[in-house]
Amino acid sequence: MPECWDGEHDIETPYGLLHVVIRGSPKGNRPAILTYHDVGLNHKLCFNTFFNFEDMQEITKHFVVCHVDAPGQQVGASQFPQGYQFPSMEQLAAMLPSVVQHFGFKYVIGIGVGAGAYVLAKFALIFPDLVEGLVLMNIDPNGKGWIDWAATKLSGLTSTLPDTVLSHLFSQEELVNNTELVQNYRQQISNVVNQANLQLFWNMYNSRRDLDINRPGTVPNAKTLRCPVMLVVGDNAPAEDGVVECNSKLDPTTTTFLKMADSGGLPQVTQPGKLTEAFKYFLQGMGYIAHLKDRRLSGGAVPSASMTRLARSRTASLTSASSVDGSRPQPCAHSESSEAMGQVNHTMEVSC
Repeated sequence: MPECWDGEHDIETPYGLLHVVIRGSPKGNRPAILTYHDVGLNHKLCFNTFFNFEDMQEITKHFVVCHVDAPGQQVGASQFPQGYQFPSMEQLAAMLPSVVQHFGFKYVIGIGVGAGAYVLAKFALIFPDLVEGLVLMNIDPNGKGWIDWAATKLSGLTSTLPDTVLSHLFSQEELVNNTELVQNYRQQISNVVNQANLQLFWNMYNSRRDLDINRPGTVPNAKTLRCPVMLVVGDNAPAEDGVVECNSKLDPTTTTFLKMADSGGLPQVTQPGKLTEAFKYFLQGMGYIAHLKDRRLSGGAVPSASMTRLARSRTASLTSASSVDGSRPQPCAHSESSEAMGQVNHTMEVSC
């Protein structure tokens, strides 16, 4: 793999071209951080605020970051021809190994929001060996029933596409009260994302099937996500019920549930600082960030910042395991320490 792929790329996949933006260069044996945005957005609208946050940049400078735009959703995308069949959610997931192989990544840590979280969860179910960990924001593991489908259709007849998408992205409180943020996104969704392409993505997301996961031991041959997972949702966000249900279906020994107060429907936009901190402890739980007292920047892992009230009072953790420049970190032994956020021996809800 070349030393630096920094920039924009169009990657051939079995289901068409995929627009990808790379930031940084590979760092030893560390996984790439791979992002996938929600419907109505692209990687810039979904993740710029989060990844431009100063503390997040302190983390990401130690990893290569791969932003994936869903087909036709990137800035300046050409409109798909009439009759184009947009990939299914399963096919969107099946496009990602082409990206991983193109850049020579061994495995990735995925960060997905909404539709992107669903795609990354599917990716991890189908290709578990390529996924080291997942941060899933606003994930809904359920397909739409016919009543929900009919309501969506009716909404589409009475509302513009941007307004329909906004009700998916933001809480009702935000739609009423946070007019500046919502107006900004309304303009961006209307002007930056190709509306015909967006409609195809929106339709496909709303025709998704159930994610088909079950907590191990609850049903015979239960499928589940085998990697560490951090579930994130804002209090009273549209996706709250879906994320709670997803939490109930995941392995409690490898799942952290983070419910963020005062963050609305897009925690990565409204609370980038809290989310960065949570992500830092999630990485630490997997052995990719060592305690500051143990290792400095010259070592294999990224040093953690000083302990904060959030970490001290509201998290449980695993201790860091191995250097990221050696062999792939193994699941860590449980620790009574509350100095990191990562895998825990029970499903843990962290409100902050």
